[in-house]
Amino acid sequence: MAPAVNRNAAEIDYVNQPDPSTNSRPELETGANHAESGTKLLRVVAVGFGVLCILQVALNVSLRLALNKPQPTPDEMLCGNETRDACELKQQTRQYLQKGWLYFRDSFYYMSSIKKTWPESQEYCQQEDADLVIVNSREEQNFITQFSRNRFTWTGLRELAGTDQWIWVDEALLTESYWGPNEPNRLEKENPICVEMRFFDTENSWNDISCTTENFWMCEKEAPL
Repeated sequence: MAPAVNRNAAEIDYVNQPDPSTNSRPELETGANHAESGTKLLRVVAVGFGVLCILQVALNVSLRLALNKPQPTPDEMLCGNETRDACELKQQTRQYLQKGWLYFRDSFYYMSSIKKTWPESQEYCQQEDADLVIVNSREEQNFITQFSRNRFTWTGLRELAGTDQWIWVDEALLTESYWGPNEPNRLEKENPICVEMRFFDTENSWNDISCTTENFWMCEKEAPL
């Protein structure tokens, strides 16, 4: 009987003994996993914050460079990639148009709003790097007749002193004329004699008159080609 009792006791002791391999192992493994996950999260946050800092610095530098970069001038914006001659023509056209000049067939024209003598009118035009108007064609004659708007207006034509020849301000002799009826008639006996536009109901509108008369005037400046 004794051996049987002992065997049962041994079996009972064996069954109730805890497995050493399972003591606290699940809890330790779970804690380690949580710690590792927390470390990875901190690393991700740190890397993200660093990237944001770098982007902010880059943005600040870009903005500073953009603000300090020389801005294009109005002329540079106007011309773009055009050739130098085309750019100069655009710049000059804008400048003259802003001052009240008109553009027609490769020239700029200015009509005065006050009156001066012929020499004073020519002097004004020269100050604008121009001359009193020179008529080279019928189209130009019609244009300046309309531009004058029925105001007696000096042209760049005058009589060559002591002769019966007429000469333009550029020293070219008159070859094509638009004299009014019975003109020139030299009713003004004084010298010198200059030419004005007077007869606006016809294409032939020129009249000869003393250069000391005060008239409106028209300047002409050739545009660069």
